[in-house]
Amino acid sequence: MITTASLRRVSVAAVAVSALALAGCSSSSSEGESSAEPTATGGASAPAEATLETFTEGKLTIATGEPAYEPWVVGDAPESGEGFEAAVAYAVAEELGFAAEDVVWVRTTFDSAIAPGAKDWDFNIQQFSITDERRQAVDFSSPYYTTTQAVVSVEGNDLASATSIADLEGAAVGVAVGTTSYDVAVEALGEDNVQVFNNVGDVVGALNAGQIDAFVTDLPGAFYSAAVEVEGGVIVGQFAGSEGGDEFGLVLPIGSALTAPVTSAVDALAADGTLEALETEWLSEAVDVPVLQ
Repeated sequence: MITTASLRRVSVAAVAVSALALAGCSSSSSEGESSAEPTATGGASAPAEATLETFTEGKLTIATGEPAYEPWVVGDAPESGEGFEAAVAYAVAEELGFAAEDVVWVRTTFDSAIAPGAKDWDFNIQQFSITDERRQAVDFSSPYYTTTQAVVSVEGNDLASATSIADLEGAAVGVAVGTTSYDVAVEALGEDNVQVFNNVGDVVGALNAGQIDAFVTDLPGAFYSAAVEVEGGVIVGQFAGSEGGDEFGLVLPIGSALTAPVTSAVDALAADGTLEALETEWLSEAVDVPVLQ
């Protein structure tokens, strides 16, 4: 399980921004200011001889949070390629035909990344959820990650050491009404074990007050809650499967010439198992969030 100590690098403000990424975003675009021919051997989605319009000639400029936090980026250093989103970004760059040394990182806040106006990057990766409404203002790639559902409890609670769904039977588990978390919890645990609340804030408050033993939320939200909202919070584990979860996509300026090749790159990485391997490495093994069987 992941403990508060293992999330010590996560600050309240920045993680809250990550959680808000699931709640809503919109964006506008700028066109690339110059065209570039990648210098590395081209990937499946964009041969090296293809000309891609990028913000800076010969470079691929990628934006992420200011600052960026684990497990998405390790040590606030995306150029290391460590952390799930940093690793995904470099995999996409390689698939497009860019060498690692031709990747340039810039920083944005979440809000400025999705605000109208010119952009100084080619794509942005900050746990942006894909919705039809947001597509009116910004382009998205194919999803590179679909959120799973996780169980949050408190250190010292019997549930904190649960390793299977059977270990959760008989416990009082909270969920917010009308959410994917509710659907997953009821299917896995049955309605008798599930206590329903009006919203996620009420669920967190109930756990802190000792009214429930644990709650179910999406994994990115679980990172935030365990580190910030719950005293002594721990992520017990995650449920297998991601059906109905929020999908994260790379954000591009609307109408970007890179939208199609970037989408093709993400599709190729999904097809060859790269995204699944990176998810296992950085969102399961690295932060020790086991799958509850």
